[in-house]
Amino acid sequence: MAETSWVVLDADRGVVLAEQGGSRIQPPASLAKMMTLYITFEAIRDGRLRWDDQIVMSRHASMKIPTKLWVKPGDTISVREAVDGMIVVSANDAAAAIGERLAGSEAAFGRLMTRQGRRLGMKHTVFTNPSGLTDGLRQTTTARDMAVLGLALQREFPKEYSLFSQPSLVFRGKRRKGHNNLMYRHDGVDGIKTGYTSAAGYNIASSATLNGHRLIGVVLGGKTARKRDEQMAALLTRFSRQKGVTAPTPLVALAVPVPTPRPPMEVAMDDSMIEQGDGGFPASALTGWHIQIAALPGQEAARALLDKVTKSVRSVHAGASAQIEPTIRNGKTLYRARFEGFDDEATAKRACAVIQRKRLDCIAAESP
Repeated sequence: MAETSWVVLDADRGVVLAEQGGSRIQPPASLAKMMTLYITFEAIRDGRLRWDDQIVMSRHASMKIPTKLWVKPGDTISVREAVDGMIVVSANDAAAAIGERLAGSEAAFGRLMTRQGRRLGMKHTVFTNPSGLTDGLRQTTTARDMAVLGLALQREFPKEYSLFSQPSLVFRGKRRKGHNNLMYRHDGVDGIKTGYTSAAGYNIASSATLNGHRLIGVVLGGKTARKRDEQMAALLTRFSRQKGVTAPTPLVALAVPVPTPRPPMEVAMDDSMIEQGDGGFPASALTGWHIQIAALPGQEAARALLDKVTKSVRSVHAGASAQIEPTIRNGKTLYRARFEGFDDEATAKRACAVIQRKRLDCIAAESP
């Protein structure tokens, strides 16, 4: 899991009040949806999308792991439903559907997100998909960059920004409660977004008006949702009371491309616990079937093996989720290379057959 970093920004002046590891490269988790929403709001403003436009849910988008709206392939959702779904319940299927609609594919939309980030001054952020789901070590950001994005959302889309304060939504007759619990516990907080993956830890970007100060705070890599929220509340309270600022650092938008950053950490690609909001879904919460390829003595070896076969596995089941799971055997730590998310035994065994043709071992088993 990533280390904790944070930054607090004076939103009125666009300056950093304080930070700890604010430029450390870390995974964004579902905070990536802030950029997906920014680009969606931009498309609505420019007339390329309308709130009532219907978006067809592709099979690829529908197979995203939770949380999601659970829209079936071929069914449609409106742009408004997709936006509310991303904001309130961090819906991964809605994010993928928007990305496909606006750019043709998730990968193309990720490149669009990265270019937009550069224009806003997000110097060290690389997006690869619209949801923030773990993509090995390729999708990265910093607390500073996420503060830049939060400020841009507020300044450029003030009307749409108010949607981030929604505590819940009603979708297809069912009420779904949001994950941003800090809004309910801390006066003055009006959004913005939470996120979680096992690689990223617990992330949050918050906006608040306290004691006449408009602040934006970002915490990345929290150990638990509660600890992350408590840290954010303490930071917002502390800096709302600060009367003077010593050598504030302005956030200046840059249009200069920078090399793709690589995180200075080793992260297990464990998608089985991705929730993209709060709380997390442990492996035991994922029903269905999984396949295991090997248990290896190092994370790098497990990751390399997964990278080698991911394309083949997803040719059988596009929603297969790559996972590295540590286990103790005879006093030694091994790393299981596996794929979760198969709907049934037959599909899991077909994926195993593809892997076995590469002369690799593979076992299909029902998830607990």
